[in-house]
Amino acid sequence: MRAFLLVGAGGAVGSMIRYWVWTVVAPRSEGFPWATMAVNLTGSFLLGFLAGLLAGRVDDVVRYGVFFGLLGGYTTFSTFSVDTVELLRVGEVIPGVMNVVAVSYTHLTLPTT
Repeated sequence: MRAFLLVGAGGAVGSMIRYWVWTVVAPRSEGFPWATMAVNLTGSFLLGFLAGLLAGRVDDVVRYGVFFGLLGGYTTFSTFSVDTVELLRVGEVIPGVMNVVAVSYTHLTLPTT
């Protein structure tokens, strides 16, 4: 039950931070989902950095509250998918493909650098 509550509390905070970032970045974005990119890049970087830094020394509060909850609620792969499909639907093929390539590449390499 403790893990469930930690994930829920962390997820609520992460989702609120994601929304705040979106309100700051999205109005300045045109033709490309920069807000989603910013959230997913910073979230992936933080998760990879913290996991590497704290390897073998992570307690349940960090694992459930921060990794699964906060950073899980903050990052949003589903929004990335919706943004990409919407770009393709309206005929923005190059930005749609760029989004897939950029997110895939950075999410696979950023946490390990």
